Amino acid sequence: MSSSEVASDLSPLNRLWKAFASVKLTIVLLLTLAATSIIGTLIPQNETPVAYVQAFGEFWYRLFALLGVFDMYSSWWFRSLILLLTANIVVCSIDRLQFTWKIIFARHPKFNIARFRRFKRKEEFKAERAPDRLKNIYPSIVARRFGYHRVEDTDEGFAVYGESGRWTRLGVYIVHFSVVLLLIGGLIGSIFGFDGFVNIPEGETVRTIQLRNNPKNLQLDFEIRCDDFNVTFYDTGAPKEFRSSLTILKQGKPVYQKDIIVNDPLQYEGIRFFQSSYGNLPPNEVMLNFTSKATGMIYNQKAAVDKQIVIPENLGTFALKQFTRAADFRGQNIGEAFIGVLTPPNGSPVDVTLPLRFPRFDRMRKGDVVIAIADYLPRYYTGLQVSRDPGVWVVYTGFILMIIGIYITFFMSHKQVCVEVTADGKKSRIKVSGTANKNKLGMENKVSNLSEKLAETESSAKGEAKN
Repeated sequence: MSSSEVASDLSPLNRLWKAFASVKLTIVLLLTLAATSIIGTLIPQNETPVAYVQAFGEFWYRLFALLGVFDMYSSWWFRSLILLLTANIVVCSIDRLQFTWKIIFARHPKFNIARFRRFKRKEEFKAERAPDRLKNIYPSIVARRFGYHRVEDTDEGFAVYGESGRWTRLGVYIVHFSVVLLLIGGLIGSIFGFDGFVNIPEGETVRTIQLRNNPKNLQLDFEIRCDDFNVTFYDTGAPKEFRSSLTILKQGKPVYQKDIIVNDPLQYEGIRFFQSSYGNLPPNEVMLNFTSKATGMIYNQKAAVDKQIVIPENLGTFALKQFTRAADFRGQNIGEAFIGVLTPPNGSPVDVTLPLRFPRFDRMRKGDVVIAIADYLPRYYTGLQVSRDPGVWVVYTGFILMIIGIYITFFMSHKQVCVEVTADGKKSRIKVSGTANKNKLGMENKVSNLSEKLAETESSAKGEAKN
């Protein structure tokens, strides 16, 4: 294959590379992501189809559903935008790193004394010793302050070149890499993670959760049991704290247990269970009072749904049939109540309503026995938010690298200094100048301090000469 054919084969690849290395593409992608994110906040996500049809109508519902607007952050096109932005950042970084790499990892950095001579801000002083004597002193002082140093002879003396912080030019690329990690971590969580919820009654075990953005349920590889649930209230009646005692079971055996509260989740096999809500359940058992109207005797017995009770004094049998949240009495809502059936010895079964809030409610009914709920234990279910995000550690790493990169980029710099020593008769003239890619004022202070340190050696030499 000829060289011209090779060049023609690579030209489409080169054009593609230049397209992805364009800052304009970065701006377009960022604006597109910003616009679509605004849409995602204005249009509620993962609602029911009925809610969307009522809000937008049949036509717009079908169009939005086709475009994935109702689950936008998991749609193929939103993920594609993230991938494009990630590729754009990587290509831009590599394209610009080629020049920076030569500066950072050069074994013999270029030293142009004419550049330092052009600086207006420089420190100057005279020394009593000749340049050849200072040549053995100044390099070590520059080396202690800047690390890398080199000595070069000039027509009238010599120059000491010092440099530090070349690696700090990588700070911006660390920030770029951190952004790439954040984007990749978000994609991993979006593709391979899930978010759902589950309600677990006290004492019961579940293995299936309901996904928020999917009509299907998710089967877990283990079971989770709610051993106990407790809630405390403020004086106003608002919930103060609710706590769930949870146990993870595998093959029926407990393997992990933890009490969780809000913002203190249980985590197992990469899945996190957050305490998010709770609710009331019908009591499993209640204590009933049976009062005989003939003798006035009161008999206490525990009752459960569909469990028949024989009432003393041959007053018949009674069985609880169901629990209702809103019992109706003559068109009035009397709240939560048990509905039971009383069967007299010689009569037809009678429905009996036992409201939890009105223990003496059954006194209004005609009959030989009055039934009342004496006591019951409240029963709850715990509402858990269940999530799995395998990309979370990638995101955390990205945040840490971003902090490090920002610190390097804004608070550290690549510094260069030049100490030029020229002969002035039997004495020497010293000029100290320097530059930095950031924080010019800080570099001026460093040049001033270095000049003072060099001048101190001259003062020390004068003192030794007098002694």
